[in-house]
Amino acid sequence: MPVAGLGSHGGKPALIILIGAPGAGKGTQAGLLAEHYHLKHLSTGDLLRAAVAAGSELGNCAKSFMESGRLVPDDVITRVVLDYLKGHPEQGVLLDGFPRTVGQAEGLASAMSSYDARVLSIDVPDEDVVDRLSSRRVCKSCGRIYNPALGLQPPEGRCLCGSELIQREDDKPDTIAKRLMVYHAQTEPLIEYYSRLNLMVRVDGTGSPRSIFIRLQSALG
Repeated sequence: MPVAGLGSHGGKPALIILIGAPGAGKGTQAGLLAEHYHLKHLSTGDLLRAAVAAGSELGNCAKSFMESGRLVPDDVITRVVLDYLKGHPEQGVLLDGFPRTVGQAEGLASAMSSYDARVLSIDVPDEDVVDRLSSRRVCKSCGRIYNPALGLQPPEGRCLCGSELIQREDDKPDTIAKRLMVYHAQTEPLIEYYSRLNLMVRVDGTGSPRSIFIRLQSALG
């Protein structure tokens, strides 16, 4: 059910959290939403790299994990996000890929009251996720993504730039199954967490990117 229009809560800046399984289309929809609502699209990967480049204490802490190939702990990622939000208090923000766990969501909770916050879950059946990801191909040279399952057909089997298309390792069936298992175990509980806070809106993620975007707009009011 749609909620009151985005930005209608006491003039607070908007904060949108986007949740969805791998292949649900979060990246595409995040870009469309950020542009439409004039939000800063925040990627935790970008924030971590910026903190490392700045040489801050927090960045050096994250760097030690990243260089050793270990996962950056929830508390470090959460502190990086909170530091950014505190430094940009008037800015509307879209979070894509964070929080991933209930622990991260609990760490973010202290900042939520400063925003007109909404959480959108893009719901896609597992079989559709497998079909989408296993069909996806990426240009070896320029990185352009093609996916016949979404109507994004490469011309004559090659990229527009003329280069070869490849399938990424994480788009192969065995890896997709593992990624979905992790999502259901770690990230899906966020739906229940945010539902209890009356912040969650679930949106049908099947169909064309345009039709999904229209549903997301409707959900935001």
